[in-house]
Amino acid sequence: MPEGLRDSPWDTAVYGVSCYEITEYREALLTHAAATPGHYSLKVDPLADKRLLHEYGFYYTDTLLEPVCRVGELQAHAHPAAAVATDVALPDVLHICRGAFSHGRFHRDFNLPRTQADQRYVQWLEQMHGRGEVLGLMFEDELAGFIGHASGALLLHAVAERFRGRGLAKFMWSAACEHMFAQGEERLSSSISAANLPVLNLYASLGFRFRAAVDVYHRLTA
Repeated sequence: MPEGLRDSPWDTAVYGVSCYEITEYREALLTHAAATPGHYSLKVDPLADKRLLHEYGFYYTDTLLEPVCRVGELQAHAHPAAAVATDVALPDVLHICRGAFSHGRFHRDFNLPRTQADQRYVQWLEQMHGRGEVLGLMFEDELAGFIGHASGALLLHAVAERFRGRGLAKFMWSAACEHMFAQGEERLSSSISAANLPVLNLYASLGFRFRAAVDVYHRLTA
């Protein structure tokens, strides 16, 4: 395998086609991707010249932003009914996960079935739950959502449908962030689609700052 290319075995298992991440924006790697069957992902600076990407058949799928918050920067919103749980059952969080996502780059990739994009998140959540990396978001003693996390990164999160649109997320995220800081994390971060305005506004309301924008391009080579 060329240097600057790495396997994505978790995606390969979901989509049934060899999946790769291109870690360096070089023409030699784009040439390899155009000639070798598989699905390829590449993240580039938004201001980078995209000419080569278009010439080699790559297509835009998303722009990702990184919200970051350090100890002492959190602007928490307290609510007595909001709490976190560390022992939520896997079937309960999977029920929330299924069908909860629409902004992800794999959901927006018109060459890939949405059902498989959903399954990608399900398998990811199962893996994190098995490692004890899932927090339940509780409201009035009911499971209202979850956050999958690792080493201070909030990797995957969703709110159950009946708790959406009620302005509750800021309270549950506040409880989760305070819990993670209390566990010794000094810095929290996430990765969100620039198109996901509700989540972008949520992080902004909690005092997170945004940095490290990247454009994501895909290519499917038959």
